Amino acid sequence: MSDTKVIVVTGASDGIGAAAARRLHTDGHTVVVVGRSAQKTRAVAAELGADSFVADFTRLDDIERLAAELRTAYPRIDVLVNNAGGVFGTRTKTVDGFEKTFQVNHLAPFLLTRLLLDTLIASRASVLQTSSTVRFAKEIDLDDLDHDHAYDPVHAYGASKLENILFTTELHRRHHADGLSTACFYPGNVRTNFASDTTSTIMRTVRFLGTKPVIGNLLLSTPEQGADQIVWLAEGVPGTDWRPGAYYYKRKDVQPKNPQALDTDLARGLWERSEELLAARLPQSA
Repeated sequence: MSDTKVIVVTGASDGIGAAAARRLHTDGHTVVVVGRSAQKTRAVAAELGADSFVADFTRLDDIERLAAELRTAYPRIDVLVNNAGGVFGTRTKTVDGFEKTFQVNHLAPFLLTRLLLDTLIASRASVLQTSSTVRFAKEIDLDDLDHDHAYDPVHAYGASKLENILFTTELHRRHHADGLSTACFYPGNVRTNFASDTTSTIMRTVRFLGTKPVIGNLLLSTPEQGADQIVWLAEGVPGTDWRPGAYYYKRKDVQPKNPQALDTDLARGLWERSEELLAARLPQSA
């Protein structure tokens, strides 16, 4: 095992985040549990004897508070796991005015990473991002990231997971020379409560089938299996065990099955557009 690390895991109150937190704790790391549900988050943290922080990613004020609390509590952060996310149903705007899927899955983790950037660079940290297959993600429109036109919950989710890959690529391009390492990964189809809030027929069907023992075992992996890549990347040495800036599936450096994921201009454009949307909350540098 690698040296003991300080590892912040968002979305750690359930699913693969909680499974990863448990495994990393067992391996001797200092795990910081971040989740939306105060009850679930504190329960996981109490089980591990770990610190916990509650933040709702539909509220950017929560992200600013979370970043400030983490900076104060942890002068060194070795790994930030941006794992929180969700797939939703009817198009909804957050209190901040952004489409909910876009904010929870991309904009909030983008903001959290940016606000922690000085600490992460000083720590020569790894930033890990939970993504998806993105095979069927439609074209991203940088002028309509909120899906004001032709909204569909599955399309919004696919776009946000593609944005996770693009964010990872651009974060690598901008800051790998500063000592930061990045990677994103597809955990596979996992049996969790992940899509519990969706009204999407496709997503609800997958969730229903996952409750059937025989079919579910064929279609879906366990949270522990899905968490394997978080643990492997978090404990590994960037540049030795895995390639910074890459996309992983089953511990393999693979090429995303969507040409947009390889578009460096789109990655740069998404970063710049995200900065514009968050300008009032971001530091002026970086």
